[in-house]
Amino acid sequence: MSFYQTKSTIEEKDVAVLYFGPQKMHSFEITPKIMNKKGELVENVFQTTHGALKIASLIGKKYGSRVELSRGWGYILQPTPELWTETLPHRTQIIYTADCSLIVHLLNLIPGSVVVETGTGSGCLSHFLIRTIKPHGHLYTFDFHKQRVELATEEFSKHGLEKFVTVADRDVCREGFGDNLKLKADAILLDLPLPWLTIDHAVNTLKTSGGKLCSFSPCIEQVQQTCLKLEATGFVDINVYELLQKELTVVFKSIPKLDLECLKKQHTSDEVIKKKTTDEDRILTVNHSSTLPGHTGYLTVATLPPLFARIIPKNT
Repeated sequence: MSFYQTKSTIEEKDVAVLYFGPQKMHSFEITPKIMNKKGELVENVFQTTHGALKIASLIGKKYGSRVELSRGWGYILQPTPELWTETLPHRTQIIYTADCSLIVHLLNLIPGSVVVETGTGSGCLSHFLIRTIKPHGHLYTFDFHKQRVELATEEFSKHGLEKFVTVADRDVCREGFGDNLKLKADAILLDLPLPWLTIDHAVNTLKTSGGKLCSFSPCIEQVQQTCLKLEATGFVDINVYELLQKELTVVFKSIPKLDLECLKKQHTSDEVIKKKTTDEDRILTVNHSSTLPGHTGYLTVATLPPLFARIIPKNT
């Protein structure tokens, strides 16, 4: 239940993150005993490259505590959407933290917003959306794959987020978002192979006061088709973003220091000149990474004006 709100002490049934480093962390449920293959209840021991950890020993500890394993140590952290992104079980390709953060910003989400998401996938972006819109908002998320819907529903329940989200098995390209969502959404997020097929349904789902739509697509051809449909349907302020992170490393560097006053003197010895020109200053600067993360996808964002201000082209 530790996704629901910030807490200090680890309790049974929490989801926790075992942190060894930025690229090495694991998430698991705090369950003291589990069923083995013989159907017997046995002590739950989590195995890592740093040794074994008895899950029952974590109950009552403070989040952020250092924990000892049989061959090393790590830190036990309360999960956040960012940490969950790094540790969740992948059922589909996911949208990573940088894009998730930009999506939340571009959709102008606030506590109380009503958001529609398609498709749910591994539930990565869903956690970012829920954190932003709770406690009074609601997320309606759709996926056409029944098993993924069932797994996502189970995860949201384990994380204590079930009252903020409704998960449904639905092909929104053909069936739309349902009559119960007509003119109720503040924002819509599309993560689909053919997002333009849902644009007409989106117009009927966004509020009469207007709203935002964002589509995540890996290919520029998808973006082109989506933009044409958005413009033809009356959306305005259509923009496309590609987010590429650049990593900077803070380091100290030494640079030569030249004493010009000393060099001006005519009788300065070569040894003194050499000393004066090889003294060094240490400065704090940054190094740019030699490589950049590759392309993930394009974010197409558009605004649907209020109902009284919408102008639909005649050729649509």
